[in-house]
Amino acid sequence: MFRALDVFTSTLTTLGRFANGMRVTELGPRPARPLELYEFEACPFCRKVREALSLLDLDARVRPCPKNGPTYRPWVAERGGKMQFPYLVDPNTDRAMYESDDIVAYLFEHYGAGPPPLLLSAGPLTDVSAMLAGASRLSSGAWYRRARAPERPLELFSFEASPFSRLVRETLCELELPYDLRNVARGSAKREAFEKRSGKMQVPWLSDPNTGTELFESADIVAYLDDTYAL
Repeated sequence: MFRALDVFTSTLTTLGRFANGMRVTELGPRPARPLELYEFEACPFCRKVREALSLLDLDARVRPCPKNGPTYRPWVAERGGKMQFPYLVDPNTDRAMYESDDIVAYLFEHYGAGPPPLLLSAGPLTDVSAMLAGASRLSSGAWYRRARAPERPLELFSFEASPFSRLVRETLCELELPYDLRNVARGSAKREAFEKRSGKMQVPWLSDPNTGTELFESADIVAYLDDTYAL
């Protein structure tokens, strides 16, 4: 019952943003080094940045910052001067920035082939839409749950509009588990290599180098993360 409700409400979030982040848009130059994103899943402003990453087929080293999280939230406050999210670090240009609109504009300027789409550039309307879209998930992906930190970051193949991937990202965020996000939205140039590696084109797919575990199915992944890392 709860599983069906989770899937239903996550799907509402996807539909509330008109499935933005489902398909790759026209691309520009590719970064030589992965971007770093400090965010938390329930944040509507962070959602806008994750959509931009999916649209631009960009990977990111995600360092989850749930409320009361002991690790990355203090780091952002020390590095950037305030505890605000999202916070993007681009080692390719030595840029670091707050403010979702600024980050989205920056990503499309450097790694896209045109301006951000209307769903990401409508100002307050975009913000309200992102807030309302996430309302059905309540506080999922917002608050820290005690967990054991992995020695190495996990790896997640996902894309923002996938309702099943969202359920996994929420758990990763709540447990403050760092992970490398591999976006493989429709039209991604990385899909062929991903399918060869995993055996089929399906997301989410989690690879944990700490245990050698690789698995599909959001329910199985969430159970694995709780069993392996939650305290």
